[in-house]
Amino acid sequence: MTAAPIKQAGPAKLAGPIKQAGPVEQQRYMCAIGAMQTVVAIPRAIPILHSGPGCGAMVAGFFERSRGYSGGYTAPCTNFSETEVVFGGTQKLETLIRNSYRVLDSDLQVVLPGCASSIVGDDTAEVTRRFAADGKPIVFADTPGFRYSNYEAHSIVVNAIIDQYVDRFAERGAAKDAKLVNLFASVPYQDQFWKGNLEELKRLIEGIGLKVNILFGPRSAGVSEWLAIPRANFNVLVSPWAGVEIAEHLREKYGQECYRFPYLPIGGNASAEFLRGLLAFANEQGAALPEAGLEAFIAAEERVFYEEIDNLATFLLEFRYGLPAFVHILHDAGYVLGMAKFLLHETGIVPKEQFITDNTPEAYQPEIRRLAAGISDKKEIPVYFERDAGLAQERIAGLDHEGRGLIIGSGWDKALAESRGWDFLSAALPSPYRMAMTTGYAGYRGGLRLIEDIYNTALLSYR
Repeated sequence: MTAAPIKQAGPAKLAGPIKQAGPVEQQRYMCAIGAMQTVVAIPRAIPILHSGPGCGAMVAGFFERSRGYSGGYTAPCTNFSETEVVFGGTQKLETLIRNSYRVLDSDLQVVLPGCASSIVGDDTAEVTRRFAADGKPIVFADTPGFRYSNYEAHSIVVNAIIDQYVDRFAERGAAKDAKLVNLFASVPYQDQFWKGNLEELKRLIEGIGLKVNILFGPRSAGVSEWLAIPRANFNVLVSPWAGVEIAEHLREKYGQECYRFPYLPIGGNASAEFLRGLLAFANEQGAALPEAGLEAFIAAEERVFYEEIDNLATFLLEFRYGLPAFVHILHDAGYVLGMAKFLLHETGIVPKEQFITDNTPEAYQPEIRRLAAGISDKKEIPVYFERDAGLAQERIAGLDHEGRGLIIGSGWDKALAESRGWDFLSAALPSPYRMAMTTGYAGYRGGLRLIEDIYNTALLSYR
């Protein structure tokens, strides 16, 4: 399984609205307005919702502990109501934006329309443009909930900020830095481990001699990093599909190529593969990184990583009949691929049926199936694209595998695991049984943390 430039990932433009039909039980992502969390993840940026009050409340309830600088229940909102449905709400939006400037000290504002304001035809973009014409750092992104999922809307919001903010305020004609990259990986808050994952990926990338615009989270320098996007030599995307549109847009706008690793690199094998592929790509782009430095960094990381794995030998021998033998993962595509590969090759836990719940667009499914087929050369690992996690649970409930099982999924899967006498690890949304602050599963450190979490869960069953 090798990393590839983004041009191999699929269509250059947004794949289009995801086709949905009928009710869905246990949906594990949100509508487009959930991309307000993309804004919340940028230091000192605020989302401004042109929607009903229930939209922001729904987002806050789904993501939990996700307030950021001005998110959740504190996000400015027009509280779109029946009156605005009849008479329009653009005047109310204009008043809200003006008052937000008076009350909130922020570096960037992103206006996000909901379903109702979009259906009645409010020209939210025009209201936003009037403030932008006065020099305000304000952006409009098209996010009616009926049109996209929050995975897709993440790309829409990022591209809107690039077009309407970065283009306006970035230094013109600034020279590119051959060693600077823009990193795009976890979708903030949709991946509850996004902070830890970005921090570890940044550490790894810097470890081989590159510099990173991390863009999101407390390790980011905020809007100053966004203004440095055009100066980057190339982009790094860690994702099988979400974010592809960002990379394609940056290629068209700034001529930046993209190194794409199509799943979350977890543990020793995948981290080394990610870094070796990155260095080769960086040098193709003129970064002139020494291969000796790369190998020295990998050797140092592997020494620490595999020492901890070796220390597990006695534990694994003693508890070999009481530890998980197989795993079902219900998560987005990047996690299913990354976790399945890591668990099989570096812990011996065999992936059985896997369920991708992020409603992956059809254009990207063949590549994901190909990657899944390459996880093992000895057995087939069935992978299902199932946005209806209730149906995925029904399928798992009817399976009969030998040995002790493990389910890695959302809080909804806990009862299923208990009913089967299996272990359960909460690693996807919604996650009422898990608090994640700076935890991450990416890289060498993330691999060790995943092992800890799995085996600690198993040990909890001993009395």
